[in-house]
Amino acid sequence: MRLEKYLVSNRLVSPDEMTLALSEYVQMPPVSLAHFTLNHELIERVPRDTLTKHMAIPLGRVGKTLTVALGDPFDIMALDELHAVTGLEIVPLVASEKDVQEALGRLAAQDNLGLDLEDVMRTSDSEVEVDHAQDSEESLEEMLESAEGAPVIRMVNIILVEALRSRASDIHLEPQERTFRLRYRVDGDLIERPNPPKSYQAAITSRIKIMADLDIAERRVPQDGRFKIRALGKEVDIRVSILPTVHGEKVVMRVLDKASLAPNLAALGLDTVAHEALSYAIAQPHGIILVTGPTGSGKTTTLYSCLQELNRPDVNIVTCEDPVEYQLPGINQVQVRTEVGLSFAAALRSILRQDPDIVLVGEIRDSETAEIAVKAALTGHLVLSTLHTNDAAGAVTRMIDMGIEPFLLASSLILAQAQRLYRKLCMACRKETTLSPEILKQNRIDPNFFGPAVIYRAVGCPKCNNTGYRGRGAIMEVLPVDDDIRTEILRGASSSQIREKAQQHGMVTLKEAGLIKVREGVTSLDAALEVTGGE
Repeated sequence: MRLEKYLVSNRLVSPDEMTLALSEYVQMPPVSLAHFTLNHELIERVPRDTLTKHMAIPLGRVGKTLTVALGDPFDIMALDELHAVTGLEIVPLVASEKDVQEALGRLAAQDNLGLDLEDVMRTSDSEVEVDHAQDSEESLEEMLESAEGAPVIRMVNIILVEALRSRASDIHLEPQERTFRLRYRVDGDLIERPNPPKSYQAAITSRIKIMADLDIAERRVPQDGRFKIRALGKEVDIRVSILPTVHGEKVVMRVLDKASLAPNLAALGLDTVAHEALSYAIAQPHGIILVTGPTGSGKTTTLYSCLQELNRPDVNIVTCEDPVEYQLPGINQVQVRTEVGLSFAAALRSILRQDPDIVLVGEIRDSETAEIAVKAALTGHLVLSTLHTNDAAGAVTRMIDMGIEPFLLASSLILAQAQRLYRKLCMACRKETTLSPEILKQNRIDPNFFGPAVIYRAVGCPKCNNTGYRGRGAIMEVLPVDDDIRTEILRGASSSQIREKAQQHGMVTLKEAGLIKVREGVTSLDAALEVTGGE
């Protein structure tokens, strides 16, 4: 590996700093591709494989001069080959390798998703990678580069690779009366993409079923499955859910990329108070930690980050989940199967006979599971689980509503936490803004909260697909259970009373945590209120 690539990939040097250093060294002007809208006319002048081979992007032409961004300024063959192909004088600029690869990825995705049915039909049969045994070396990229993919196989592979390139968390294939709609969920929002041909609806659904080992003949009942793919240099789990609708079967594929999991709590980017409280809680030898929030608020990711920090050779960690989202090395994971009697409660009973140190229960859904989890916490195990409540204090009253005695809960509960995912502003295009007093008053925000801080709003550029946001982060409301909170639980206090007492002890509420991110310039006020406005 080249030194500069090693430094960037190991985060010792940022891509922008490396671009500037290379620019100085090779005496070539630097350029950022963040604000460039690619000129397809110029790009069509150069074969796509030449651009990919030399990591080059044509940016502009003046007369007989073509300006080109290079991801590798040491590639001395690139200028000669580009000159030979275009017949133009080449003016090279240095861009970060990451920027160039992202631009090439967007071009490939547009090419492939823009294929007409006739273009797809021209391709001939080829073998497909379905990675069950994990022994095939063929990757999805090789299939895309090859022009010999069978139409349906090629379309499904294109859909999967484009999802990975656009950082999608879910892929939706929705049968409508006259169309077969394709949408990706990126940073929490659904984005519509070019639709596959309606005539290929049944074939595409069947292809996905074959990959997930599902029954292609059964179209009347919902089905669930999963498969693995290798693409873009990583191995990714795809979880498949099939639902019969009036116009055919709707397919939703959840993209589970282990590389996106935080390796520890520090990598979650929490504020100091939340990080210290959570670190202290998971260091306890026994007790129960409850993470709450709506579906899709990152609860599982937080718990897995805790597990990865606790995962050591001298610790036995067992989980029971429905379904097992990410398969983690060194951790014993049990898949709940209610159809054969393996419920959360049944699995938890068996797990406690497996000499565990740490137990993760995917979700506490009923009083039986809650009771076993609390007893496990009282008998010397550290138990982590999730609940569906709006705030941290609500977890206490929900457990009591499930029939847990207040004195048992007060003795076992170490920490309750609520969280939400907020959208991060795109740093390439965010703009300064001022907040109107009406908005602050309407949302009951103290006008002095932001002080002299610079507040930003979303704008939109090619780098963030014109959304103004790129990536997501977690905000947390962390309620450590100290003696005062235990007293409140024992006397049967309501969630609002517990919340009030916790705030007196310095708890940062979800809304406050969101507004702090606005003050730091990480997100916009709209995006913060989107997830915490009702708190």
